Amino acid sequence: MNDPIMQIRGIVKEFSGVRVLHKITLDIFAGEVLGVLGENGAGKSTLLKIISGIYTKTSGSIKIDGSEVSIQSTADAKRLGIAMIPQEFNLISSLNVFENIFLGNEIKKGFLLNKSVMRDRANELLKELETDLSPDALIEHLSVAQKQMVEIAKALVNESRILIMDEPTTVLTDHEVDIFFSLVEKLKQRGVTIIFISHKLKEVKLLCDRLAILRDGHLVSVDDVAEIDEEDMARKMVGRELNQIYPQRTEHTDEVVLKVSNLSIKGVLQDINFDLKKGEVLGFAGLIGAGRTETAEAVMGLRKKDSGEIEINGKKAVINSIADAVSYNLAYLSEDRQGKGLIMNFDIPKNITLISLSSYVRGLIQHKKENQVAREYVKRFDIKAASLHSNLANLSGGNQQKVYLSKWMDTHPNILILDEPTRGIDVNTKKEIYHFIRSLTEQGVSIIVISSELEEVMGLSHRVMVMRSGQIMGELTGDAINEKEIMYYAAGLKTMAQA
Repeated sequence: MNDPIMQIRGIVKEFSGVRVLHKITLDIFAGEVLGVLGENGAGKSTLLKIISGIYTKTSGSIKIDGSEVSIQSTADAKRLGIAMIPQEFNLISSLNVFENIFLGNEIKKGFLLNKSVMRDRANELLKELETDLSPDALIEHLSVAQKQMVEIAKALVNESRILIMDEPTTVLTDHEVDIFFSLVEKLKQRGVTIIFISHKLKEVKLLCDRLAILRDGHLVSVDDVAEIDEEDMARKMVGRELNQIYPQRTEHTDEVVLKVSNLSIKGVLQDINFDLKKGEVLGFAGLIGAGRTETAEAVMGLRKKDSGEIEINGKKAVINSIADAVSYNLAYLSEDRQGKGLIMNFDIPKNITLISLSSYVRGLIQHKKENQVAREYVKRFDIKAASLHSNLANLSGGNQQKVYLSKWMDTHPNILILDEPTRGIDVNTKKEIYHFIRSLTEQGVSIIVISSELEEVMGLSHRVMVMRSGQIMGELTGDAINEKEIMYYAAGLKTMAQA
């Protein structure tokens, strides 16, 4: 193998005196895809944020092409040919697609921005990504998957030598993942080095050349992909054997706690009908854009419906806002935890009590009680943070998700809607959340799970509703809950009438 393009030596990172990276030493080579694996909080994102200039190291050194470099900012990283596609989007909602793609890399004509050139170049990049996104579309109108494509296009603008990708496929459809894989292959052929963080071990096995596995801030091993299987990856990540990831389903009653009838939103949803039983997990499957999230948002009062009725425990419910939904003991974890669920510059207690704050007020906010409850959730969900008062921005994606779940659990819901609940979460944390879902159903909580991971839908659900183009195409139970049946309905090859 040639000399490394980057040499990382003894990298240490501390936050408020707490060490989160312990003397990481690693060589990275030109034109390779290096996978970086580890549980949430293992230090993966911290290491790559140091390389990309978002964080500064506490000690250690980085060499590029044999020469030591100082990376104190993203501008320094950019000059060195390093770019990062972050797990959480860094887009400005009020700007359009091409303006975001060229943000910080604007092309000028004299003193003015050359918008036509930027628009044309953005269009070329979007076509390379095989997406029909318009360069003039506003970011605030895009789906999560479309925003991911914009982030990838942003990184391609600079023609970087080292491209860091943090969970880039978590919100993409299978078709978009195929496009992404072919794009990575093209970049490799150009000599671009890809550093790839993912919790999807099958993708890591298919895409990467080598794997660097971290655990608790230590580099555990560096392996050739050909010499390690998925079980070995998981074992090294968690430091122990992993048993069955999906718990056995609990029995549920026939008592209907939620009934949705003829729910429609013009151009978005058409005649949505389903019910949810006490203690049941009801899965919603379908391709990106099928209408699953929009259905959840309509039920929660986040979208205005044109027609349809919602019943809670047999009685008509009027839900026109999130506050209305909470009053009926409904809770909703959005797929966009950063955009709609959490405040990144707030600490853990303030985020957990965002909705339930009124129960902590006795004239003034009872911060002592708020902190005590937050500590209980930190212990309950094993939330890893430097301190209780760490800003959410300093937590890993998986730990942010646990805080988000804690926020909604503090409202004590009877009906819980989980939209992509394990996006960007490692295999062990997934297992923890799956077992927590089971414990809730044992207590009689009813749960809707929306997921793009078919294995997750199949592993958790008592029944599965499959959506396509804003309609429910099929309802699956028992042995019919399998990948083949789900995809037939999701692709429109089968309808409820043909079942």
